[in-house]
Amino acid sequence: MPGETYVHRCWKYSYLIIGLIFLSPLIQAEVTLPNVLADHMVIQRNKPVHMWGNADPGEKVVVSFRGQQGSATADDLGRWSVYLSPGDAGGPFTLTVQGKNAITLNDVLVGDLWIASGQSNMEFPMSKTDWGLGTKNSEEEIAAANYPQLRLFHVEEATSDYPMTDVAAKTWTACTPQSVGGFSAVAYFFGRDLLQKVKVPIGLIETDWGGTPAESWTSLQALSSNSLMPVFAARAHMMRDESATLLEQKYEKQQQAADIAAGRPARKSAWHPDPNSWAPSALFNAMIAPFTPLPIRGAIWYQGESNADPDRAPLYSTLFPAMIEDWRSQWAQGDFPFLFVQIANYITDADSPTVRDAQRKTLALANTGMAVTIDIGDPNNIHPVDKQDVGYRLALWARVLSYGEHIEDSGPLFRQGVPDGNKMRVWFDHSNSGIVVRGDQLHGFEVAGTDGKFAPATAKIDGDSILAWSDAVPSPVYVRYGWAANPQCNLYNRDGLPASPFTSQH
Repeated sequence: MPGETYVHRCWKYSYLIIGLIFLSPLIQAEVTLPNVLADHMVIQRNKPVHMWGNADPGEKVVVSFRGQQGSATADDLGRWSVYLSPGDAGGPFTLTVQGKNAITLNDVLVGDLWIASGQSNMEFPMSKTDWGLGTKNSEEEIAAANYPQLRLFHVEEATSDYPMTDVAAKTWTACTPQSVGGFSAVAYFFGRDLLQKVKVPIGLIETDWGGTPAESWTSLQALSSNSLMPVFAARAHMMRDESATLLEQKYEKQQQAADIAAGRPARKSAWHPDPNSWAPSALFNAMIAPFTPLPIRGAIWYQGESNADPDRAPLYSTLFPAMIEDWRSQWAQGDFPFLFVQIANYITDADSPTVRDAQRKTLALANTGMAVTIDIGDPNNIHPVDKQDVGYRLALWARVLSYGEHIEDSGPLFRQGVPDGNKMRVWFDHSNSGIVVRGDQLHGFEVAGTDGKFAPATAKIDGDSILAWSDAVPSPVYVRYGWAANPQCNLYNRDGLPASPFTSQH
């Protein structure tokens, strides 16, 4: 202030500091929990119960659950963490957290907790959207979605330059016709099928964002250790500068062409990509990292379309397994089941076959499973409405890998292709029940010689293998199947599950 001396200022600030000291007991932080630890939540069974949050530095926090107690003292930053012994499935229970204040969590179940992530086909909700879509038979499915032991947690979209400790989200809810409409259809059908088979509470955490690439869901450490960071950082910069508008225009043209082909009025695209959502690790930081302290059963994933443009697709065979291993490292819970959807058939100029084959090869990682959807896509829409079969096929893998059932979880998967005279002979895994063709003859096979030029092939089932040949390729050395954006594919096993597209060339 004018005329205020140095001494006056010192006395004024001294009084301010003294006042803050006397007021400090009134403004101390209460004990808090992250949003995912809340009423109606599901705690992972048979793993240590982990509760964590914030309090005043040095404050003692006591957690009580199912007759157990554990305590911790908040560190200098106010962070605290308590582990309790594992327990069997059950509930509902009450959980309390006591510090200077008390928090009571009600209606807590113990069961199996699954993360559901990816882009728009995972985000695709049960109810109809602005696109005029909605899952197949959506009204009937929503009306029947009354499962008190299936719990839903939907994360709001967010980005961050560094790993976050909490997410913005609506509260946990029991699955009802009123709560399920805006929830992921794939995740719901997966959870419903598990609930009906396993008979324990199931929790689903939906954390996804339409139109996003896998590198955004991967940590900076993983991208850097796989030498991918410079590539994706440069592309994210391009996305911010110009590619968002171009990508939106391209998608809108594809959608309008699909509308016209289906006899619908051509719609203006409602999709506007956020350049920040394409930044390397931005979605991992904001929408995955906050859950890594949480014990889980596993993860389901539906993504790949945004990585299918020709200059990005070749990197997916490195990026995707790196992302899976990264998540497992970040959770520090071993090789938990990671189940993913192979992208569906759809008419596009993107390099979908390369991404599909990268997904197939990712099955080399332990405890991974792939739901093949090459037979249930929509040629004219990148968002097929049949999410029931997608959820069911993911659940088959979970029932085998995570729950130990002895059932078939996949259609035929390419094992080996070798020359047999002027033909290629192909063997498959997941074909013990026998391989069958739906229709009069097999479609989708091609063969190539050493020049790598593929020609359409005649193919037939020969015992437990397939023979494929072409007069245009007298000495074949390579074989592939379903190698197109929207291929004709009709090879199945007798369990009714479709064969995955593949190539033997790489």
